[in-house]
Amino acid sequence: MKKVNYLDYYILIPYILLTSIGVLMVYSASSFVALQTMDNPQHYFLRQALFAIVGLFGGFVIFMLRLDVLKYKKLVSSAIGIIVLLLIYLLFFGKEINGAKGWISLGPLGGLQPAEFAKIVVIWYFAFIFSKRQDRFVQDLRETVNAFLAPLLLFVALIVLPVILQPDIGGAVIILAIGVMMVLTSGISYKFGIGLAVIGSAVIFGVMELIRAFGTNLPFVEGYQYDRFLAFWDPFAVSESTGLQLVNSYYALNRGGLFGVGIGESVQKTGYLPEPYTDFIMSILGEELGLIGVLVVLLLSAFLILRIYYVGIKTKDPFGSLLCIGIATMLLIQSAINLGGILGLMPITGVTYPFISYGGSSILVLSASMGIVLNVSAAMKRREEKKQPAKRNARKQEYI
Repeated sequence: MKKVNYLDYYILIPYILLTSIGVLMVYSASSFVALQTMDNPQHYFLRQALFAIVGLFGGFVIFMLRLDVLKYKKLVSSAIGIIVLLLIYLLFFGKEINGAKGWISLGPLGGLQPAEFAKIVVIWYFAFIFSKRQDRFVQDLRETVNAFLAPLLLFVALIVLPVILQPDIGGAVIILAIGVMMVLTSGISYKFGIGLAVIGSAVIFGVMELIRAFGTNLPFVEGYQYDRFLAFWDPFAVSESTGLQLVNSYYALNRGGLFGVGIGESVQKTGYLPEPYTDFIMSILGEELGLIGVLVVLLLSAFLILRIYYVGIKTKDPFGSLLCIGIATMLLIQSAINLGGILGLMPITGVTYPFISYGGSSILVLSASMGIVLNVSAAMKRREEKKQPAKRNARKQEYI
């Protein structure tokens, strides 16, 4: 239990505050919908609170583990196998919600979303591989790709392809972004990093232009996906159909003003803004708590992400460093995509805001991630503490 003395409160406190704000906002944003559909305004609130408590306990257990446990090859391999099987299972037997087979039904507890767990498994696997084989990095691009990155790209394809087929484009983008960021920060040749960034940007831009030109004539674009792009390009032109969510998001944020209309007083959540407690919960938060409330959440999120990056950069353990970088990237990309969607800066992809939006699988994964980061931070502090006596002795010897 001495490990508790090494808790990083710069990570723990923002995590608890964001989770608490999330539970409160889920209650407020979902109460009207829950009353209409479940005859219980607390339905989603109670579930979110339960998963938040379970997640907090799970995160603490992971924090108390020896970090070396996460380096066991059999444990990593088992996690990969389970996730791949679950993602394949979804394609045939998954519970369909809003056109996507992304959930495994858990009865009264709702549904398990394997794509959320796939994010942390990708981070875990990449950290394991890169930290074990850093000596195999070479400057020659061809040798690097053939000997090292090709197997990793195959692994990502095994994870990303089933996610795309659900379809869950937002989840696939986040997983790919995590993989790219971890590759770029793993010590690989800067030439490869620049090439990967250029190719990725070109692919994204090219796909967007293809969709604009050919729409649903493309084999990989469904009607509802094309509708989201139409809403992104000009939401007010389709405000009665596919642009409804984004337009009402604007109304919610505008109505909130600087200080908001007060908790529970949102109008947009009463049937105007679909899914107000998931993808668009930040719009409801902006309406009820105003710009000040949004800024508080953004500052807490930014502080947490930067602190995790700081721990990842400062720690000397390559495995722990890559874990932190991957987790911080996951939070950063997911937050950016969600905010981009509600502000009309990018197409709506169904990505939720970390810690704030409703989702049992999401809060469990995020809590486990915080447990991992706290574990890495504690290990770093303990190593630094052990070095202090040695440094003092060295200074004494110099003085003598």
